[in-house]
Amino acid sequence: MYLDPAVSNSVKILIVGHFGVGKTTCIGSISEIEPLQTEEEITEASEGFDDLSGTPDKTTTTVAMDFGRLTLSEELVLYLFGTPGQERFKEMWEELSRGALGALLLVDPTRLHESFAILDLVEQFGLTYAVGVNRFDDTPDYPLDEVREALNLSEETPIVHCDVRDERSSAQALIALVTHLMSVLG
Repeated sequence: MYLDPAVSNSVKILIVGHFGVGKTTCIGSISEIEPLQTEEEITEASEGFDDLSGTPDKTTTTVAMDFGRLTLSEELVLYLFGTPGQERFKEMWEELSRGALGALLLVDPTRLHESFAILDLVEQFGLTYAVGVNRFDDTPDYPLDEVREALNLSEETPIVHCDVRDERSSAQALIALVTHLMSVLG
């Protein structure tokens, strides 16, 4: 699907988060085009690097980036770039963050400790961000104020529950980010 020539503004958005949090799934659920995914099988080479304890059924991982597109209006399109979640792919961040207006940070409420390294990168690259607390099967909904406190987020940082498998839920998380960007950049 080609982009309508009437679209006059485009925005680069990063979808970020730790390993196995749902970045690829988020882009896949919301992209209006077939998303580019650089998923590869997890091999023995990742032993000692990737902690699969929180995602024991995970068999693939993003090794470069994911890419999708979402047209928000006749004038505005979002280009969505998903970053790899592992520390060993951190070098990709510098390139992917260049020109990005903001980031949607996905977190797993049962593995919040894994989000701090990603938060550090988001802040290091000066990205305005919103937080999406992803829902997983058999995981309770944690109160957002508790997640905010655990992540030490400012009151201005938007935080929402989302289920990245669901297009509407992913859209609501992106809307929270875009609304925040509009208020910050005014």
